[in-house]
Formats: sequence, C-alpha cells, structure tokens
Amino acid sequence: MRQESAAALPTPRGTERSAARRAELIAIGRKLFADTSYDALSMDDIARQAHVAKGLIYYYFQSKRGYYLAIIQDSVAGLVSFAASGLELPAVDRLYRTIDGYLRYAEHHHAAYRAIVSGGVGFDAEVHAIRDGVREAVVATIAEGAYGGAEMSPLARTGLLVWVCGVEGATLDWISRPELSRDALCELLVKSLGGTLRAIGELDPAFPAPPPARRDT
Repeated sequence: MRQESAAALPTPRGTERSAARRAELIAIGRKLFADTSYDALSMDDIARQAHVAKGLIYYYFQSKRGYYLAIIQDSVAGLVSFAASGLELPAVDRLYRTIDGYLRYAEHHHAAYRAIVSGGVGFDAEVHAIRDGVREAVVATIAEGAYGGAEMSPLARTGLLVWVCGVEGATLDWISRPELSRDALCELLVKSLGGTLRAIGELDPAFPAPPPARRDT
C-alpha cells in the first residue's frame, strides 16, 4: 500500500489553532520559495527567515520535502479550483478567464510553477501527480466550454492535452523572458487552441470544433 505523504497528513491535533499555524507557515514558505530554489534553502535557512524554531516546521511537515510539497499543493489548489469555476459564464469568457488566471498564477508563483511543470526535485512522483491534476483540470475546463461536457474521445483528450503541454512550455518561457504582455500571450494561446479544436474535429467528427472564440471588447 502506498504510504501517505507527510504533506497529506491530517492537521496536527486537528485544532483550529494548529490549522491556522500550519497555514501561516505555508504562506511564509510560499514567499521564501518564490525566488529561491528548493536546493538553495536549508531547513536552518527556512527557520531563520521565517523567524520560527526549526522544530516547529518538522512538527507540522516532518521534513523539508514535506514542507515543500505542502506549499505546492496549497498553491495549486487555488489554480485548480479557479479553472473549475465560472460555469455560469459564456464559454468564450470562461476560456479567457481560465487562461488568464493560469498565466497570473505562473507570473506570481515562479518557483512553484516551475516545480510543478518540471517535476520538482529530481523525479518526484507526488509533484508529477500534482502537475497531472492541473493538466486534467485545464483539459476538463476546455472540454466543458468546447463540447458542453468533460466526456471526450481518446483523440479529443490527447489533442487538448497536447495543447496544454504547449501552454506549459510557452508559460515557462514567458516567465523567464516576459517580452509579451500577459494579454498578448493569452490571446495567442486562445488562437492556438482554436487550431487544436479544428484539428480534433477533422480527425474525430464526433467532436466538431465550436465557432471561433471571440469576445466583445
């Protein structure tokens, strides 16, 4: 049986005070890892910069890796819930909202985004699982808007997954070299999605491409 990770353990003691303290440590860690790589920060560094005893971090997260995974999981939870929301919006507005929100997340969480997309520290199965969850959430969101539901043929799912992987590569390049505005990159990604949807429709007529995405400005 797969052993449960430290980051996924129940909140110590289950008290509101413990939950608040844990959330505070995650918020501190998110700032620490925003501009510093995992390997560059020791537990002593983290404790000193967070102004807490090192033992407190071990108490809540058991290890530096457990702390790091908890930070990533907490950050990504917001992105996934954002991608899955907005069902009341017109499909085109929801598409732009989802892609813009995705880019905003990457823009403001460089280290966490790179860790998720690149697989984290070495080959980390848990970080890969987090990344796959984000991909599936985005694919499901696009399918809802394009086809009216998350059910897809293998070809349609693969086509959308190819597009999402391209978005990851473009976003990684963009946060390293932000030569385009976020709005310009969002528009480019929307247009490229139109091409992907048309290709899916040609190869699998059961999933025809919706009308081109346009919104009033």
